[in-house]
Amino acid sequence: MNCLGIESTAHTFGIAIVTTKGKVLSNTKKVFTTKTGGMIPAKVADFHVANCDQVLADALKQAKLKLKDIDLISYSAAPGIGHSLRIGAMFARSLAVNLDKPIVGVNHCIAHLEIGKLMTKAKNPVLLYASGANTQVIAYEGKKYRIFGETLDIGVGNFIDAFARELELGFPGGPKIEKLALKSKNYIELPYVVKGMDVSFGGILTNLKQKIKSGKFKKEDLCYSTQETVFAMLLEVSERAMAHCEKNELLLGGGVACNKRLQQMADKMCKERKAKSFVPENQYLVDNAAMIAWQGILQHKAGEITRIEDAVIRPYERTDDVVINYLE
Repeated sequence: MNCLGIESTAHTFGIAIVTTKGKVLSNTKKVFTTKTGGMIPAKVADFHVANCDQVLADALKQAKLKLKDIDLISYSAAPGIGHSLRIGAMFARSLAVNLDKPIVGVNHCIAHLEIGKLMTKAKNPVLLYASGANTQVIAYEGKKYRIFGETLDIGVGNFIDAFARELELGFPGGPKIEKLALKSKNYIELPYVVKGMDVSFGGILTNLKQKIKSGKFKKEDLCYSTQETVFAMLLEVSERAMAHCEKNELLLGGGVACNKRLQQMADKMCKERKAKSFVPENQYLVDNAAMIAWQGILQHKAGEITRIEDAVIRPYERTDDVVINYLE
């Protein structure tokens, strides 16, 4: 069976085709970017509308398939930017109706975890999910992926992008921050905000804005210090979750997890705990449609099908709102 997955939670419009055996036949996308400033939801939605047909054509060509070869449609139903989600859901519904195929709406956060497990063979990990809008430490317990720690304000990726905007680096800012950080080893003290199992980035961002405005600090030093501080915060709560849940696997997910420094720090922490750190390749860390297709397959195998009239979006759905029917 071939599942066509559609990803449209934020700046990425992606389409992938994945088999029930977990083979990725195609994983294509178009990504909204800017030279300055960030995302304006209406403009991102227009971008998705303008590119959806081409992305579909690219996905089918890469998979060497035709639409008649598709057996299942899945799409990102939650969580995400409403403007973006609606385009993906609408496109998914039109395909399902025209092809007379079943449709499944999936949770984007859970899809990150499941594609990571598929690609790395991690069995029962704690997931450090670090992306634009989401920062969560997640583990499976009692029919749900439970959130053991999370951000109290903004997601780590949005924090990094906001910091990049202050430095006038454009969007997305993560890769540019990482590149600048490699040019420094000069640590400048920043607020370290861990509250129990949760983290907070708003105060750090305010502090960085003040430092940038003062003109006393080099961009490279600020980027280096930001990564060292924020990633240490994320791994502190991740390690605590591993100890609490008695798990010996850490899986990284989300676009921020592409950062090599975060990967190095995660690997070091896990080695000190005699645990394993798993990192999928970058195309499965960033927002991608392969994870949506694979999640659709898992849910469909468990008997889940979304009625076409119920194939809506749920922008504010949390990871732990979803009951998992496909795991023991």
